[in-house]
Amino acid sequence: MTQEALQKFEINQLLEAIYFRYGYDFRNYAAASLHRRILSRVALSGLSCVAELTANILHDSEVFGLFLKDMSITVTEMFRDPSVFKEIREQVCCHLETYPRINIWHAGCATGEEAYSMAILLQEEGLLERCQIYATDYNNHSLAIAKKGIYPAQQIKRDTKNYLASGAKASFADYYSAKYDSAKMDESLKKNITFANHNLMKDQAFAQMHLILCRNVLIYFDSDLKNKVLDVFNQSLIHRCFLVLGDKETLDFSQVQGSFDVFNRKQKIYRKINVI
Repeated sequence: MTQEALQKFEINQLLEAIYFRYGYDFRNYAAASLHRRILSRVALSGLSCVAELTANILHDSEVFGLFLKDMSITVTEMFRDPSVFKEIREQVCCHLETYPRINIWHAGCATGEEAYSMAILLQEEGLLERCQIYATDYNNHSLAIAKKGIYPAQQIKRDTKNYLASGAKASFADYYSAKYDSAKMDESLKKNITFANHNLMKDQAFAQMHLILCRNVLIYFDSDLKNKVLDVFNQSLIHRCFLVLGDKETLDFSQVQGSFDVFNRKQKIYRKINVI
């Protein structure tokens, strides 16, 4: 057996062990990204091979916690890709406002910045009081940061620029308080956000959603897992409501493609249709 084949075998054994021990199923992650993250954890832990990592993870939940942090996608910021938020503000909110109650799901919310961004946008559009935002992730460390809503003050300049580009109707400074080197999001934004642990790899759909955002998460899944997650989103959305994907993602050639119209191809916004 070549070294490469042995390494692949050990990685497969690691993933099986994690699924057996902790119930997290990474077996359908995109192989290249998965292998890179695993080998990085092996190196950072000062280990000689993946098999040693497997033993450590099986017998030490703290080591598994580090692995989860490695696997979690935490690249995010306030009003990330502001043109997407601008499109939601100008073209999607007018449809959402026709409902007496509005449910929004941020799937893979990471540290929560985009959920707070959505709350700000909805408040400015007069919709926040009748909205419930469900912001979910499988990484409890990221969720703890999201629930606190405290972020490095050095990011404020970037975040303010994004906010203005999203079609801002106020001052970004209205939505946070700065102290020392941190910025804390206003408590009023949290009232309509529920942060919760949810694992897209194995947990069920959220019912009666009007808008789902899952941006640049699916790119880390293989086609089988991607289709499984898209089916969860399809089940969660009510008729004529919206799914927003990341700029590197598409419904083209997916199993749910026929269940959606393209609402805005550039911004990767799709609208669910009835399928007879």
